[in-house]
Amino acid sequence: MIFGRRNSDLSDAQLVLKYQKTLNAKHIGFLFDRYGQLVFGVCLKYLKNEDDSKDAVIKIFEKVIEDLKRMEVKHFKSWLYMVAKNHCLMDLRKKKTYTTDVTEIQLAEEEVEPNKFEMQELRFNDLDQAILELKPDQKKCIMLFYIEEKSYQQIVESTDYTMKEVKSNIQNGKRNLKISLEKKYQNQ
Repeated sequence: MIFGRRNSDLSDAQLVLKYQKTLNAKHIGFLFDRYGQLVFGVCLKYLKNEDDSKDAVIKIFEKVIEDLKRMEVKHFKSWLYMVAKNHCLMDLRKKKTYTTDVTEIQLAEEEVEPNKFEMQELRFNDLDQAILELKPDQKKCIMLFYIEEKSYQQIVESTDYTMKEVKSNIQNGKRNLKISLEKKYQNQ
């Protein structure tokens, strides 16, 4: 329990909906209490530094507060894991750029467009959004398989889907993600 808050009896989805209706950050605070350690663990796994990880947790929850104002999130824990992972990967990429020798940066600038890292972050955000726009069955299977790294069998056991439905949802979800992202990038 952080900041002396009681843990809410509401589900993640209910807390997200309450936040979206009221924009009262206390509802995100309950989610922070629930998942702050999980996010910290993800950050520590990637950043390998406790102080950097603590800073990242705060930045991630600030991003969550903003993103939830405009996004529909049904599986908060999986979505949060993906946001945390993407944040850490982008942070590592940015740090790699700043710790590189000046000569290497000059060579890289000649070969690569100047906003490469910003473009990668935008693409991660586009992928996040495309996943959220999938059909519910496809989104659930994609999240379980790729984000939570569950096997087909584990997905069958934790849902009402048959093995055939799981495979179909993942295959169709991947195809729909590809189509959605291709359309987005063709229009730019």
